[in-house]
Amino acid sequence: MTAAELFFDLVFVYAITQVTALMAASPTPTRVVGAMVVLALLWWCWCCFAWLGNVVRADSGALFGVLVTVMAVVFVVSLAVPELFAEETGGLPLPLVFVVSYGLVRVLHLVSYRIATPGDTALHRTLRRTALLSVVPPLALLLAGCAYEGVPRLLLWLGAVVLDYGGIYVTGGSGWRIASPGHFAERHGLIVIIALGESIVAMGVGVADFPLTVAVIGACAAGLLLSAGLWALYFRRFGEPAEHRLGALDGDGRTRFARDVYTFLHLPLVAGVVLCALGMKKVLTQVADTGHYGLAEPLHGTVAWSLTGGVGVFLLGAAAIRLRSSGRRPTALLVGGAAGLAAGPLVQRVPALVALALLAAAVLALVFAHGRGAADGQADEANEADAVGGAEPAKAAGS
Repeated sequence: MTAAELFFDLVFVYAITQVTALMAASPTPTRVVGAMVVLALLWWCWCCFAWLGNVVRADSGALFGVLVTVMAVVFVVSLAVPELFAEETGGLPLPLVFVVSYGLVRVLHLVSYRIATPGDTALHRTLRRTALLSVVPPLALLLAGCAYEGVPRLLLWLGAVVLDYGGIYVTGGSGWRIASPGHFAERHGLIVIIALGESIVAMGVGVADFPLTVAVIGACAAGLLLSAGLWALYFRRFGEPAEHRLGALDGDGRTRFARDVYTFLHLPLVAGVVLCALGMKKVLTQVADTGHYGLAEPLHGTVAWSLTGGVGVFLLGAAAIRLRSSGRRPTALLVGGAAGLAAGPLVQRVPALVALALLAAAVLALVFAHGRGAADGQADEANEADAVGGAEPAKAAGS
């Protein structure tokens, strides 16, 4: 990992906080879906250069200049995010600014890849297919959506995301390269940490301008434990096996695995943390604002679902990564994910602080349960290997 890449990621820290702000301004189901669409587009901007930085040094003169340019463009995009689905308030048309900036990032990515690999004809064919399937049609839908407001814009932009991701899947794994599996996995681990950092920032924002009380300290502690549990699940339970699997593959198999596990399945991890951050922010606000809320006040509406639903999305993404990496069904993650998605009505019946504390305890319990399951699976694999190893000498001796 180069210092230039760490510098590049700073602008995405701000972008993720802006997605949370987009939801917090009007936490309705429609607005949450819109925020997830925006997050998917921002995620694509980041992924493009994570792939490029794996084959070309990000601190080289030409690429570093491109990275700084992209940072400036994404920063402008981030400024527009909170008002993308609001009524026009004067100034530049923010949806158009967002779409044109997004298109510029995608074009810069393809041009940079083309210049950096002058003799790679297979990659150049893939770049052309990507432009025709995953850049031009989605960009047309995004531009069309700028002419509408509300749900029509949301539907057009959602269709653009589906086309964009579907186009990348159709282009297959041929042409793209993963030169350093360890570097690629590390880059994606860092973006997960950035998302978890946003959940902590959201708690701080939620208690801004309110007095510090024992209840606020307790809520902050519960929120930190929840973030720590999600961190432990990723870095101690399924992130490392995915990295090992990526390193064990080569050629198009490695590329497809990287696309599936890192480009596609890491998005639910980031989205889940962002959704949960919305709920955590509201919990801290209610606990701190004693003038308007009592400690017995539960969360309501969409934010009640986002608290546990965000964790559910994270866990289901983790389950898919685990399944793709090992072929084993991660029952604990699947059950936990489904429970998180379904727990919204329960959250609306218990005090917000209690709901956050119980969720943190449940995630920590899942870390322990999944750890035991993973250890049992490794033990089974070791026993099978020992059995095979013992059978071969016996067979040799018999012959």
